[in-house]
Amino acid sequence: MSTENLPQSPDQPQRKPRVAVVFGGRSSEHGISTVTAGAVLRAIDRTTYDVLPIGITRSGRWVLTADEPDRMAITERRTPDVEQLADSGEGGVVLPVDPASREVVWSEPGSVPKALGEVDVVFPVLHGPYGEDGTLQGLLELSGVPYVGSGVLASAVGQDKEYMKRVFTSFGLKVGPYAVIRPREWEQDEAAARRKIIDLAGDHGWPLFVKPARAGSSIGITKVDDPSGLDEAIAEARRHDPKILVEAALRGREIECGVLEFEDGPRASVPAEIPPPDTHAYYDFEAKYIDSTPGLVPAPLTPAETAEVQRLAVDAFEAASCEGLVRADFFLTEDGEFVINEINTMPGFTPISMYPQMWQASGIGYPELVDRLIRAALRRSTGLR
Repeated sequence: MSTENLPQSPDQPQRKPRVAVVFGGRSSEHGISTVTAGAVLRAIDRTTYDVLPIGITRSGRWVLTADEPDRMAITERRTPDVEQLADSGEGGVVLPVDPASREVVWSEPGSVPKALGEVDVVFPVLHGPYGEDGTLQGLLELSGVPYVGSGVLASAVGQDKEYMKRVFTSFGLKVGPYAVIRPREWEQDEAAARRKIIDLAGDHGWPLFVKPARAGSSIGITKVDDPSGLDEAIAEARRHDPKILVEAALRGREIECGVLEFEDGPRASVPAEIPPPDTHAYYDFEAKYIDSTPGLVPAPLTPAETAEVQRLAVDAFEAASCEGLVRADFFLTEDGEFVINEINTMPGFTPISMYPQMWQASGIGYPELVDRLIRAALRRSTGLR
């Protein structure tokens, strides 16, 4: 694989571009992020790139980790943890907030900081708050370091399901019925907040899905079949996020579509269908990652339906000003209409995840997909664009 057109340091014209794979993080999706990192590390072509694995612990400390993808897998139904992968020491990795320097530093109490060399691009595989929501992207913008995926605005929109729906609606994309309970509403008048949810059920029926407004991987979501389960569901969602989203159930098929940015613009993959899992009430965390409920790739859709969902997926990508990659999730309702549920600006990215599977079926294998994303990030500058 050629390194032509990839940026080289003026004082080291022959060195390979260096990719920092950043993973873990402070969100409830810490473990899945670490699993994703293992897959990405395994796929990066080491003859083309140098790699620096950087984990973020659950407390927020940046640490160096061993480049050992096999240790970043789900074992005995448990996800891995950055603390178990971290190199010894009490220090942390520091990314200088200086666009004139991309040199990463290891800093440890009582010791002279140690330079770890320059980083040319960051591949952030963080999921959820404090990583996928624009916070890390903002740090990288300040540092002047290119990175894979969407920028600050699109990442924030993609993480907050309320504002995501508002953006989609403003661009003419159809979303399902929902209600939002913000922290202040709940704290000032719980009864009124509950009435808002009951009104949603009165208009659209049960069940309802109660979920954290700014989380992913189906963590914290509860399917509520009647009012008796509402308080427990709200408590579970608020355990992950003080702002909650409540959605009416949509009857239909779950369809997903990947979007990848090429030099001439975004293109959609073949779509996939998520069939109802046999042993779960819905496509929850365990169905996705522990029991690995298989999807249908490609989805059994008509040519017209396939073209329509691909068009809508690209429209959603553009509406939120996304970059790099997105997985767009839809319902195909019983009356034949596609309703967008959400986008993921850093979707699950293990080889068995739906996003890579959809691109595999579209002719782009996992290693090539990783390489395309890195190259696209290296071509793109930070700052206003």
